Amino acid sequence: MTPPVTPMRPQANAGPDQTSALVSDLHGIVAGFTAGALVCPVVPLGKGLINDTFAVTTTAGRYVLQRVNQRVFPAPEQIMANLAVLAAHAKGSERLRVPALVAARDGRPFLRTPAGDLWRLMELIPNAVTLERLTTAAQAREVGRALGRFHRLTRDLDPRCLRLTLPGFHCTPDYLAHHLALRAAAGPAVRNAAESACMAFIDARGGLASVLEDALAAGRIGLRVIHGDPKIDNILFHAVDGQALALIDLDTVQPGLIQHDLGDCLRSCCNRQGESADGVTVRFDLALCDQILSAYAAETRDFLSGGDVAVLYDSIRLMSFELGLRFLNDHQEGDCYFRVAHRGQNLHKARVQFALVADIEAQRCAIRALIARAYGGAGQYR
Repeated sequence: MTPPVTPMRPQANAGPDQTSALVSDLHGIVAGFTAGALVCPVVPLGKGLINDTFAVTTTAGRYVLQRVNQRVFPAPEQIMANLAVLAAHAKGSERLRVPALVAARDGRPFLRTPAGDLWRLMELIPNAVTLERLTTAAQAREVGRALGRFHRLTRDLDPRCLRLTLPGFHCTPDYLAHHLALRAAAGPAVRNAAESACMAFIDARGGLASVLEDALAAGRIGLRVIHGDPKIDNILFHAVDGQALALIDLDTVQPGLIQHDLGDCLRSCCNRQGESADGVTVRFDLALCDQILSAYAAETRDFLSGGDVAVLYDSIRLMSFELGLRFLNDHQEGDCYFRVAHRGQNLHKARVQFALVADIEAQRCAIRALIARAYGGAGQYR
């Protein structure tokens, strides 16, 4: 797969002063779309760390307005092209909504300002909420169902129709190679015990990094359309009945491996303590995994192959391993990508992810049994 883009720090939503100034300039942006006249002030929306996001209410309805962060996505027109393809493919689907884009007055699905910023306006799905973490089995089933429905919806969409918005985003061998290069460049520098422990952990699992790339090269799995970031806070739930309504944050929809999607979803949802756990004694929750996996399998069982299923266990631990690598690499480079509150936070997050890998490995037999049960024994295929 294509090597990763050069890491850049994601930009958080503007601070209070910047936000106030930005909001005052947004009336002209909204007027550039065919969405009616403003009837309420434009207000910041959500806690996203990448794009600037606002809620907009007009005479025609309620919308989400976003400025795409071009430091993270240097070619945002490719994102918009992908969203247009996805929206056309999903049109009429009743099982999973894709937020509709509002056309600008020039007919394009986005607006470019004289300063070069790219803005988009999309429908705000009513009666929808996000969750910070899973608290019930029903919520876990809805997560699995939503991701499975997305993969089912896009199973007949040729991935070659989509652009790579973040090339190499989940190419774990490249993250490992970058780590080893950083280590070599540092030479015999003095490391603290936590850094040394992380490096020893990585060295013991170097072969894990290429497990999906090897399966892809051997033809056991294939490229499909992926979401790219199916975390719990990127799923909209109905505020009353709790059903999953939509997957949002679609900037990373691109060709990829659905094993990355499922592995990342399980990694993030089944670690109840989160990425910033106070300690590094974290647990991979088997009960949540069972609910997510069984609901996902119900949507995908008829089109995933034995080769697809065979690598699911390794995919789960791979995604925790990859994120641990990325946190550690950023720590070694001076915290230039992930936002941190203090020096050492990325190192701590790396230790949490590696502890999660270790717990997944300790529960290997149980996780494989859940996969086999969900896919009718196909999880035993090697």
